[in-house]
Amino acid sequence: MGLLVRAMTADDCDAVAAVRIGGWRWAYAGLMPQAYLDAMSVEEDAADQRARLNGTGTTDSRVVNVVAERAGTVVGWGCLGPCRDPDVPDGAGELYALYVGPEHVSTGVGRALARTLVERATVDGFSSLVLWVLKENDRARRFYEKAGFTPDGAEEPFDVGGALVPEVRYARSLTRAG
Repeated sequence: MGLLVRAMTADDCDAVAAVRIGGWRWAYAGLMPQAYLDAMSVEEDAADQRARLNGTGTTDSRVVNVVAERAGTVVGWGCLGPCRDPDVPDGAGELYALYVGPEHVSTGVGRALARTLVERATVDGFSSLVLWVLKENDRARRFYEKAGFTPDGAEEPFDVGGALVPEVRYARSLTRAG
């Protein structure tokens, strides 16, 4: 079936929250405290997504949200914007999130989202794109490496419900076609 990657709308918030929470629970099982994953709420996440999209949240206007849709159903979501890391040169963007529903992993959805977000970051004038990934998430690390990202040497702990989970930063240079 065909896959459509398009801009996210407020009507997508419930579906995006379900993809994000489902993605966390599937991808991070055994890597994060299970109690934290179990306590995640699709309803609360959808409300947060709505607030950000409607401008009532704390989002930068340069943040881009896209969804992947198959047969009218949202099966993936990605988000990028300006890099939040103070040690990264000005002009860098950051891939904040890329999630695919567990049943759609390895079907091309993630690749399509990554390609679209890299293209958008390039068009928007970002010189590079960084992202953070759990150090022990081998599947995600292989995915990002295939998408042209490489570890840049930065590591930091991510506080997940009081547990520190190590993350590594990946980076990719962007070039505009002449």
